[in-house]
Amino acid sequence: MKRLFLLLTGLLMTLGAQAHKPSDSYLSLRVEERVVTGQWDIALRDLDFALGLDSNGDGEITWGEVKAKHSDIAAYAFSRLQLFADGAVCPTRVNEHLIDDHTDGAYAVMRFSADCPSTVHELGVHYTLFYDVDPQHKGLLRLEYKGDTNAAIFAPETARQNFSLAEPDKAAQFVNYAREGVWHIWIGFDHILFLLALLLPAVVVRDGRAWQAVSAFKPAFWSVLKIVTAFTLAHSITLTLATLGYISLPSRWVESTIAASVVVAALNNIYPLFRERRWLMAFLFGLIHGFGFASVLADLGLPQNALVLALFGFNVGVEAGQLAIVAVFLPLTFMFRHTAFYRRGILYGGSMVIIVLATIWLAERALNLKLITF
Repeated sequence: MKRLFLLLTGLLMTLGAQAHKPSDSYLSLRVEERVVTGQWDIALRDLDFALGLDSNGDGEITWGEVKAKHSDIAAYAFSRLQLFADGAVCPTRVNEHLIDDHTDGAYAVMRFSADCPSTVHELGVHYTLFYDVDPQHKGLLRLEYKGDTNAAIFAPETARQNFSLAEPDKAAQFVNYAREGVWHIWIGFDHILFLLALLLPAVVVRDGRAWQAVSAFKPAFWSVLKIVTAFTLAHSITLTLATLGYISLPSRWVESTIAASVVVAALNNIYPLFRERRWLMAFLFGLIHGFGFASVLADLGLPQNALVLALFGFNVGVEAGQLAIVAVFLPLTFMFRHTAFYRRGILYGGSMVIIVLATIWLAERALNLKLITF
């Protein structure tokens, strides 16, 4: 049992280093005849990791430190972004450097332009920013042309993409954002641990102060269905409202509450707070998790017509990723529900480790600390 606890602790502490918002940059392009104008927002924390912006090592990145690195930032970024007009290279030049605040912190902003050899009919974009140091990094693109907006996501496997300016490819946009939704839930370890903490007791029932295995698969299935449905409904509501701009909450407050929700969900497995009403907990805290999902789309600033499609695709992807986790989780836990290994090692031991880890996340996020380093 001690070895199992140490194994779970080591695994979850490793995940703890990745429990924050994934690395994204936001690239906006507008095409007019043969000229492309753009704005590129890149997180200072990511640039600091790649270029070492914090020159005095005090843990704070100042405007002076960023300004001193303007040429290095531009050289680094634009060596990893190429634009093409019908296959011909469009040379770029940076016109302005700014700083802007996004939901997850400060970003360096570069406004630039590119002169193409001829009128652009098909724009090619080759994006490789940070892929050599962070293969999970994503580039979120907004492309405007004559009132139409195209949206796309760049990842290592989709680093080169071509966009016809005749008509936006809605199907490709949907697939891109659905894929991003799947990926976001799979690497969103705080979201996953919240869901798993709620689902762990699905294959057992409380008998006094002890857990006993359920007698059949059906009650376990219905318990999981209620929890997943409540979580899906709740985060879909706030994901939609936040992405469309109706509600906005401070990022630190949202991320801290998400960490607290993981603590409460796991604590409920040791000391019953919601008892068999875990679906209610899933709904209440799911409303907050929706704001966490929305941060990926909200910062992109897509117009309404493209935003609805991106929102729908992203939400479908989140649900698909979530159902994939449940499809693996439920049969395995049902198989081991009778064993002491499950009741003591997984349910109790795993919940205790989740509590410790989520408490560390909560302290990090609420107090802006870094307690786990790797």
